[in-house]
Amino acid sequence: MSETLIRFEHVTKRYGAHVALEDVSIDVSAGELLVVIGRSGSGKTTMLRCVNALVVPDAGRVLVEGRSAESGDVVASRRRIGYVIQSGGLFSHMTVGRNVAIVGRATGDTAERRAARVAELLASVGLEALESRYPSELSGGQRQRVGIARALYMDPPILLLDEPFAAVDPLTRMELQDEFSRLHRRLRKTMVFVTHDVDEALYLGDRIAVFDAGRLVQIDAPDDLRRNPATEYIARFLQRRRARGDL
Repeated sequence: MSETLIRFEHVTKRYGAHVALEDVSIDVSAGELLVVIGRSGSGKTTMLRCVNALVVPDAGRVLVEGRSAESGDVVASRRRIGYVIQSGGLFSHMTVGRNVAIVGRATGDTAERRAARVAELLASVGLEALESRYPSELSGGQRQRVGIARALYMDPPILLLDEPFAAVDPLTRMELQDEFSRLHRRLRKTMVFVTHDVDEALYLGDRIAVFDAGRLVQIDAPDDLRRNPATEYIARFLQRRRARGDL
């Protein structure tokens, strides 16, 4: 039985009258790739941001590696959680190498350590020749690869990804999905991956958590989700999928 690395216990979060999360309980095992899916406003990003304490629940609690996500040294805890957002979040005035090394500079790594780590990470995402370029000189797919490399700098056990491939064209998106799947199999880090794309969820996820209006309505392996959708909403959502390779 795998260790539980992330645990949501009856988590509720409201923004005024809007309920973003309602009584959500989820366990995420060490090494698991959990994909979180649902339409816009269903609570996906709020759920993700509770893990690194960018959002604090109104009720319930989130445990990360057995500790409350918002207790203790939150900055130190966040260094054990890589975070990748849709736009990549790169600093436009910094080269690719400096973007990837920014956490190392903040934590006092030597220049030699930073250089070695940047070279290692850029090679792992196929960008070893682009260290001196600026974000404006990269394609959308390349910027996302840099964002993933930066999130991995501290070798965190947990990686959070908020619709990381949403802003790229369909062909590039499939290439990134393939690369990301291989990366997960190699690193076996615990990953929570938010998307609105059904095909992406079914292709990548060890399990898929489906949200609707702040509620977790089903969590299952992709094949179980296909065979036994728990609600009509999930069945309709799955009908939106297309065969991989169709554009």
